[in-house]
Amino acid sequence: MQRRALLFGGVLGVPSLWAAQDHTGGDPLGSMQWPTLRRQVLADAPMRFTDAVVVRGPAFADDAMNVPLMVDARALANTGGGVARIFVVVDRNPVREVLDFEPLRALPMLAFRIRMEQASPVRALVQTRDGRWHVGGTWVQAAGGGCTVPGATRADGSWSRTLNQVQARFFPNVIEGSRRLRVRVMHPMDTGLVAGIPAFYIEQLQLVDSAGQPWWRLALHEPVSENPLITFELPPQNLGGFRLTGRDNNGNRIDAEVPA
Repeated sequence: MQRRALLFGGVLGVPSLWAAQDHTGGDPLGSMQWPTLRRQVLADAPMRFTDAVVVRGPAFADDAMNVPLMVDARALANTGGGVARIFVVVDRNPVREVLDFEPLRALPMLAFRIRMEQASPVRALVQTRDGRWHVGGTWVQAAGGGCTVPGATRADGSWSRTLNQVQARFFPNVIEGSRRLRVRVMHPMDTGLVAGIPAFYIEQLQLVDSAGQPWWRLALHEPVSENPLITFELPPQNLGGFRLTGRDNNGNRIDAEVPA
C-alpha cells in the first residue's frame, strides 16, 4: 500500500510525497533498474525526485526508432545557482545514456527524438551549479526493437551522400522570452547493435557566436535517432550569426553557419 501511495503521489506531483521519496530512495516510476543506474551515473551525489524537471513523451511510441521527447528544467533556473547540465537516460535501453546538455546561455530545455528497445522509464537528471541532482521522468510504452535495426538511410545507402549536412532555422517568440532554434544534422547514428554495422554516431555539437563563445554544448550517444532533429530555446537577443560545430566518433567534422 505504501508503494502504491508513493506512485500515486508521483503522478499527481504532491510535494510531501516527493520529499518522502528522497529520504527512502524510492523511485516514483517503479523501475528495478533505477538503483543500479543511479549508482552508475550519480554515485553518492545528492539527488531528489521532483516535478520541477518535466519530461514529456508519447504514452505509446508507434515508431520505436523515432520517439519524440521534450525536457524542460526552467523551473530550476533560480535553484542552486541555475542549471549546469541535463543528462537524459533510458532505464531499459541496451545503451542507457542518450545525451548530455550544457545550456550555458540557452534556456534549460530541449526537444529531440530517440530510439527505444522496449517500454521504459525515460529520465532527465538535471544538475544545478551547487552540485545537486534533480530527477524527473516519464514512462514510454514502445513496440520495441528501435536500437537493433538499421535506420532508413543506412538501409538504402543514402547516408554517405548527406553525411553531416546541417539544416538550421530560428523561430522568433515561440516561447515568451526566447528564440527557438531547430537544428538537423544528417547522420545514420548507428547504435553498434545491428550485425555488421559498428557504432557510428555524432559525439559532440556546440553553438558558438561570432566571437567564438559557446551558447550551448551537447554530447550525444547512440540512442539518438538518425538525422538528429533537436530544438533549443535561446535568449531573444539577436547578436549576429552563429556556427554549429562538432564531430562524430569517427572524427568527421561538423561545421556550418547558422544565420541569425
